Parts: sequence; C-alpha cells; structure tokens
Amino acid sequence: MADNRGRMERADRAKQFMPFDALKGYREALRERERIEVPKRDLSEDYMEELDRKFHQIKKNDIVTVEYFRKNEYVQITGMVSGIDENVKLLKVADANIPFKDICDLHRYEK
Repeated sequence: MADNRGRMERADRAKQFMPFDALKGYREALRERERIEVPKRDLSEDYMEELDRKFHQIKKNDIVTVEYFRKNEYVQITGMVSGIDENVKLLKVADANIPFKDICDLHRYEK
C-alpha cells in the first residue's frame, strides 16, 4: 500500500505540538489584574537618615539589593551598581534606573 501523504517539513511538524493560545494576551491581562496595588509608604525621619547613611556607603560595582516603589507596587532587585547619578538623583542597578526618592530599603553586600 502506497503512502499518499507527502513528507512534512520538520518546522511544520513541530507546529502541531505548540500550545494554542486562543485568547492572545488574556493570561497577561489576568496577571496584571491579580497584581495588588499598594500606596507608597511614608518613611520616618530616622529611617530616612539611616537609608541616607547606607546610600553614601555604596560605590560603583558594589552588589546591592534595593527595594523601591514602582507603578503602585514594591519591587526588589539585586545586582551590581552600574552608576550613581547625583545630578538627576538616580541609582543604576543592572539595567534598572531607580530614582532616589523611590528607594525604601537598601542592602550592600560586603566583598
């Protein structure tokens, strides 16, 4: 008995097993809705002084963990400080540009 079907290309064969997303973007929209928005915390004067002291110990190429406020939520990032711009008040950690005013916690790792 002869097989009348032609050989399927490898890429076309692989497409058969790819997941089907009938509602494109729906999962992302659900994740966005699940995110809990929180108001920005007011930090006490004592805590602000302690944070300022920690900040002045940081140098370029230090490894730090920074907790900061972004888009109605608190985010934490750990990485190498790639720059500190005093003029525009920006801390650069990895590929994130973090405004000083949004930083609520800072930890520097000893080398």
